[in-house]
Amino acid sequence: MSEPMKFSVRVQAPARRVLHALTDAAEMRVWLAEHAEVDLPHTYAFWGRYTPEGDAPHQRPLHVDDSTVRFGWLIDGEDTTVELRLAEHEDGTIIELSQSHYPGWKVAVQEVSIRGALHTYWALSMANLIDHVEGRPLMPKVDFTSTDLTAEVLIGASRQDVYDALMDPDKFSRWFGAKVGIEPWVGGRWAMGGFENEPQPAKIIDLEEGRKVAIQFADGEVSAWELEESNGKTRLTFVHSGFDEGKPSWGAWMGWLSGIAELRRFLEMDDWRSVWVSEDIPELPKDMLATESS
Repeated sequence: MSEPMKFSVRVQAPARRVLHALTDAAEMRVWLAEHAEVDLPHTYAFWGRYTPEGDAPHQRPLHVDDSTVRFGWLIDGEDTTVELRLAEHEDGTIIELSQSHYPGWKVAVQEVSIRGALHTYWALSMANLIDHVEGRPLMPKVDFTSTDLTAEVLIGASRQDVYDALMDPDKFSRWFGAKVGIEPWVGGRWAMGGFENEPQPAKIIDLEEGRKVAIQFADGEVSAWELEESNGKTRLTFVHSGFDEGKPSWGAWMGWLSGIAELRRFLEMDDWRSVWVSEDIPELPKDMLATESS
């Protein structure tokens, strides 16, 4: 059996509020899935277009109490176990999440297994859970029946501030939680994890100061974002393209969306601190992350 994937996040809400969001079907349909059904201890299921292999429910409850939700999830032919453990912490709650049968970071970046995308699937899901219980707008969910990887997000900050947060490597590392190398000109290199961790960095192929950036990866895929002022805020339009439509880059896309959720918090909250507390991702380069410890 492969090692489990684990991470923990913080939310500014009491544990009982978080537990309700995790176990109430109506709330799960807001932040997690198109369809959900909960009748504990017998049923805990979610499915639909926002769930990997979501053609039907593939979950079963294993244990639920005041601080733990544990369920089995048959995905990619493996009977995995997901556990969410809640602990009161300072002014909120720490959520510790783990899932078994994670194939490792090297498989994840190759996008050859949907289980490799589970890290970013849960990262985006937890970002939406946190925003839901804190009363903030949610990020777009990923539609696993579509190959259109496009999203629009309204950010309560100036266009220049959003651009700087995307293009200044120190600021980027703070909100994204991972190092990045950026040479901010057309033809410049761009490397998630830093240049030392990426032997084939992406290349900036389009850039207009304060307005738009496009980066092309070694495999030909392109990530592009454009910024537009909108009633004192900034509309960020983000597009990922250039992939084989028979094998959409859902894992990378969910990673971007979960990151943009934190970018929005970083720019909008005066008392911002990262929701990410810790990560334990098998085979992830040890010096890639910039996540604080709890």
